[in-house]
Amino acid sequence: MADGFNIKPMEQFTVEPLFGGDVIHWYTPTNVTLWMAITVLAVAALMVFGSRGRAVVPTRGQSIAELTYGFVYKMVEDVAGRDAIRFFPYIITIFTFILFANVLGLIPFAFTTTSHIAVTAVLALAVFITVTVLGFVLHGVSFLKMFWVDSAPLALRPVLALIEVVSYFVRPVSHSIRLAGAMMAGHAVAKVFAGFAGALGVASVVPILAIVALFGLELLVAVIQAYVFTILTCIYLKDALHPSH
Repeated sequence: MADGFNIKPMEQFTVEPLFGGDVIHWYTPTNVTLWMAITVLAVAALMVFGSRGRAVVPTRGQSIAELTYGFVYKMVEDVAGRDAIRFFPYIITIFTFILFANVLGLIPFAFTTTSHIAVTAVLALAVFITVTVLGFVLHGVSFLKMFWVDSAPLALRPVLALIEVVSYFVRPVSHSIRLAGAMMAGHAVAKVFAGFAGALGVASVVPILAIVALFGLELLVAVIQAYVFTILTCIYLKDALHPSH
């Protein structure tokens, strides 16, 4: 019984080389590399091959691809405006990659790449750098006006400007930690319940039921976190396109 409760929920997030060895270099293929590649292939299978036929009566894959396309397109248009549609390919790529990475991570013995801050930080920094560069390219120095609150009293404007600058540079931190933290926490809790189920034997009905309910919740969280990351990207893009709003 003591051995049964030796639960290590964080072991599932360990990065391991695919071909043995203990040292991991930047070029070493790891389980993270493998599951990121699987995620890309899954996205391509749905969005490219699933909708390739373009049948009048769509197949299941074509229906899912079209629903995903329409959902993200409307999100970009509603949140960032029609002039942001030109960035739609980039945004749907972010959405589908995060969504598939989250969902694939729910498969037993899979690896959830979005549970690692190294992955989510790269995604968040890419968004941050893109919208910042875009803001200066489109508006020049006038892009800095987004930090100056004209409607506030003059004495408060420098303080509010400092707060706005700090909050702007904190964006990639919160953008990345929110996603990684949510995925890591859910998988860790699921591992704990699984450990209880394995240790209790015939009395494991309650932990098993809890795991089933938790996996349903995790599936919902996987979708919501992809949506939250994408809609925040659209909001940041709107700031770059319309800094005075």
